[in-house]
Amino acid sequence: MALEIGQAAPEFALKNEHGELVELSSFRGESNVAVVFYPFAFSGICTGELCEIRDNLAAFEDVAVQVLAVSTDTVVALRTWAEAEKFSFPLLSDFWPHGAVAKDYGVFNETTGSAIRGTFLVDKDGVLRWSVVNGMGEARSFEGYREAIAAL
Repeated sequence: MALEIGQAAPEFALKNEHGELVELSSFRGESNVAVVFYPFAFSGICTGELCEIRDNLAAFEDVAVQVLAVSTDTVVALRTWAEAEKFSFPLLSDFWPHGAVAKDYGVFNETTGSAIRGTFLVDKDGVLRWSVVNGMGEARSFEGYREAIAAL
């Protein structure tokens, strides 16, 4: 089922690349959140997209948007990838129950066992304000992030 703009974003609690629990609700009242689902760590398009976010992180931070990148990779794989690419935003593991959060957001690919490229902008009240969903081999446009953040 597709999520609709204006509805409450599905809550989640996932471990980051350091094994620490990160809850979407912990940002409520404090920060907007960009939940960025991607298929696999270390893959070409995913690396390009997350490096673009890394290189333009100020565009998010300057307007109080916390980036949370989510995949079905293990915590260990995410930690290794985060260190290799110098990611300073949390990489969250939706490994077990496998893809449960991606399923809640309607972006789980049953065939590959991974998320597809879905981004969801959640405001400080926990309400979904913008989303974009692309196929596995379709990179997201960074300009879309800029426009959605400006509309907050």
